[in-house]
Amino acid sequence: MNSDVIDFASLAPAYPEMLLAVGAVLLLLVGVAVNKERSLLVSYGAVLLLLAVAVLVMFAPIDGVLFNGAFIADSFARYMKMLVLGGSAFSLLLALPRDEENGTHKFEFSVLVLLATLGMMMMVSANDLMSLYVGLELQSLSLYVLAAIKRDDSRGTEAGLKYFVLSALSSGLLLYGASLIYGFTGHTNLQEIVRAIAVEGRSIGLIFGVVFLLAGIAFKISAVPFHMWTPDVYEGAPTPVTAFLATAPKVAAMTLMVRLVIDTFQGITQDWQQIVIFLSIASMVLAAFAAIGQKSIKRLIAYSSIGHVGFALVSLSSGTQGGVEGVMIYMAIYVVMTIAMFACILALRTDAGYVDNISDLAGAAQQRPFVAAVMAVTMFSLIGMPPLAGFFAKWHAFLAAIDAQLYVLAVIGVLASAVSAFYYLRVVKVMYFDEPVRAFEAVPMALNIVMGVTGFLMVTYYFTVGGPLANLAHIAAGSLF
Repeated sequence: MNSDVIDFASLAPAYPEMLLAVGAVLLLLVGVAVNKERSLLVSYGAVLLLLAVAVLVMFAPIDGVLFNGAFIADSFARYMKMLVLGGSAFSLLLALPRDEENGTHKFEFSVLVLLATLGMMMMVSANDLMSLYVGLELQSLSLYVLAAIKRDDSRGTEAGLKYFVLSALSSGLLLYGASLIYGFTGHTNLQEIVRAIAVEGRSIGLIFGVVFLLAGIAFKISAVPFHMWTPDVYEGAPTPVTAFLATAPKVAAMTLMVRLVIDTFQGITQDWQQIVIFLSIASMVLAAFAAIGQKSIKRLIAYSSIGHVGFALVSLSSGTQGGVEGVMIYMAIYVVMTIAMFACILALRTDAGYVDNISDLAGAAQQRPFVAAVMAVTMFSLIGMPPLAGFFAKWHAFLAAIDAQLYVLAVIGVLASAVSAFYYLRVVKVMYFDEPVRAFEAVPMALNIVMGVTGFLMVTYYFTVGGPLANLAHIAAGSLF
């Protein structure tokens, strides 16, 4: 009896994941028992469950390694889990207003978001190539269904199918890379791989394995040249689903990449550094120029997210603790900016439906001044204009690159950021200077709250959360070094 208690207590580092798994199953049973297509009980229950898990992660921190080394809980994992949980919770809140029109009123939507979040938390704490893959696939299988959850919409179905096919390809690349790494080191545990590299050194087979493994993860973060699914899926999926795709999964995949290159492959830094630098430059440059000709607001956001992944990789390219801190701060600010942008898009609705093209935003400043103001602040923050949060995100990224003497990479990043200002400012110009075409409907209270909170954080970042966030990132990044 006592041994059972001790065994259960030894699982304390995984309590948040266990709570989330049990809660997701219970909410699924509630949804089936209620037997209604629309179940607000499940939706609100999912948000409360994510908040409860976040409280457990934040206020009951327990470090440790579980399941024969397959699962690790440390400061770095806790920080990134908070971002994942925050992105998921805000995405659920964005889906509540007008959920029937979005196709997110089914109780399965909330349950799938919870299961995807569980997969992401497993990815964040993965300490083995096997647990890494299990977490990634649990996330991906849920996201396939979410992208196509609006079954009567042909664009949504097409988005889900494209995501499924291309994601299957990326999973194949990742598995092939993992098998090569296992073959040339004899281990799947990340810490054992570190020791094997230290003893045996680098080999051409190991380098090939790292290339394929990082290629599979690059697909998940939408880094060029593995970005081809992003614009189509973002455009076709319901807007709240797109908001979810653009936030939490990117944080989880970026966490995987950081843990692998900084911790596991630290012994071959020069090899992976070349790959990350290429991904970074390609993402920033392609996104900066490809977004200029976009007319769809969601496709514009897709290329914007690709570009911001490139900026985060600038920081990671340094391979230093400061670089990891830069990635962590960048991803936190990126999540806030992205949630704010999608809240504004969902708030600007006309009698013809949600805004689709950038031209549909015309006259927003006259009819919905608060929404237009938050959208404008978000656009300026995405550009990186001081003193908004986006400026400090890029400041940390470029500073890490300069400290590592990657001057060319930092210059390319600054130039790409300057080019991106064109399409961000075009959105502001349309809202404030173009004549309105249609009248915008009233904004739901939930969206006003989300816009207010995110807008406040972007404007007051330096004076409110900037210092504490930097301190948390410093402590969390230190656990990897």
